[in-house]
Amino acid sequence: MGLFTKKPSSPASPPGAGPKPAAPVKPAEPTKAVAAQPAPAAAAAASPPAAPKPAARKPRRRHSDEKLQQFYELKSTIHRKLVEQLDMSKLSGDASDELREQVRTVVLALCREEDTLLNASERERLAQEILDETFGLGPLEPLLADPKISDILINGPRQVYVERGGRLELTDVKFKDDSHLLHIIDKIVSPLGRRCDEVSPMVDARLKDGSRVNAIIPPLAIDGPSMSIRRFGSNPITWDDYIRFKSCSPEMVEFFEACVVAGLNILIAGGTGSGKTTLLNNLSGFIPADERIVTIEDAAELQLRQPHIVRLETRPPNLEGKGRVTIRDLLVNALRMRPDRIVVGECRGGETLDMLQAMNTGHEGSMTTIHANNTRDAVQRVETMVMMSGFELPQKAIRQQFASAIDMIVQAARLTGGRRKIISVTEVQGMEGDVVVMQDIFKFEQDGVDSEGKAYGRIVSTGVRPLFMDRLIAHGAKIDPSIFQPRDLVADFE
Repeated sequence: MGLFTKKPSSPASPPGAGPKPAAPVKPAEPTKAVAAQPAPAAAAAASPPAAPKPAARKPRRRHSDEKLQQFYELKSTIHRKLVEQLDMSKLSGDASDELREQVRTVVLALCREEDTLLNASERERLAQEILDETFGLGPLEPLLADPKISDILINGPRQVYVERGGRLELTDVKFKDDSHLLHIIDKIVSPLGRRCDEVSPMVDARLKDGSRVNAIIPPLAIDGPSMSIRRFGSNPITWDDYIRFKSCSPEMVEFFEACVVAGLNILIAGGTGSGKTTLLNNLSGFIPADERIVTIEDAAELQLRQPHIVRLETRPPNLEGKGRVTIRDLLVNALRMRPDRIVVGECRGGETLDMLQAMNTGHEGSMTTIHANNTRDAVQRVETMVMMSGFELPQKAIRQQFASAIDMIVQAARLTGGRRKIISVTEVQGMEGDVVVMQDIFKFEQDGVDSEGKAYGRIVSTGVRPLFMDRLIAHGAKIDPSIFQPRDLVADFE
């Protein structure tokens, strides 16, 4: 086949002559010995009914653990033989179906050669797991193939949780040991030029579909390597999905498009897992195709479709602790790249001051996200992060910068039960004394929690006509003024 360095079924090294992974499958004798120990007369007379109970449970669990260990050993043996026979330079994660089928045939042949008691379904499972190890991310492949899973949370090799429909659930997915999980982490971060080892035990990375990955390993992670994957999926969420899930109304989408086209500076706020990055990605989609966009992120996640985009990504320090490039460094450099719009994945430190200054110096229509529970908290978060820049600015001066730079705040939230909503769209109107004046244009009003534990309510128009409405009209927006009339725009139960 050209793929193999030697014939798959080489008689020179018959598997039966080597170590047999299934040979230790004789745990019956130790089990009987454990069960037989309470047999002496004194022990038997003391508690005759209690002796069989532990003997009935422990061997079963021990037998299950031993069988699982034997399965892992057999899997390692066959995988090693497969690697010896394959030309690894011709393998990749994007292998064709024909190539995968060829490798599957070889794996099944190696399974039959082994002196084991595996039935047909177990052999098929073993073959699929080896294919996942060879071409993908091992035990994670079935989870990554499930479109309903939004988060994968790995707490050591033996505990993997997923989030489906806003709820966490424990899976039966397991890794062989810490080394196996570390190998998978390395397969993710190595192609990106990053590393995760004792010198640098924390890393941010991404998968090919844009999903966000964070990994932390010992000595920082006490119970073994830990990894979290925030999935974006092969089919990104669109505005049609927002409307279908009742996360916002069609009128709000029309309003957002007019705001982006008119060049309003937009701040997206929300808690962890509230959908800030997804919302930023969709809002950025309204940027006209004839404008130059510079995106700045820790790990590139945005999937803009405009033709004129420059994507920048931060860089961690090298082995000597040098060469680190931060979001702030990239933001300062981006100002020299003649951008029409700057989109920062997330502001979380001193770069916030540079972002505000960019918005105030001709880069209108820029966008970024921050962590905040509500719009008032967003102002305080920005103040705190500006102070982290190293400049001792008065509080009033920071608020004036904020009020003049930010035109609108869009607040996203993950409600009780897992539903994600746009809970407020707020105009920043200016300053009155030392206070930033803001006014809600649209907001979500929660009515209660249903029988499934999910919050429900209505998105309403507050009746406030934004002060920047004339600016939208000047850029050709044709917005029906009736959307600002006090009324319900969309309700969860209609």
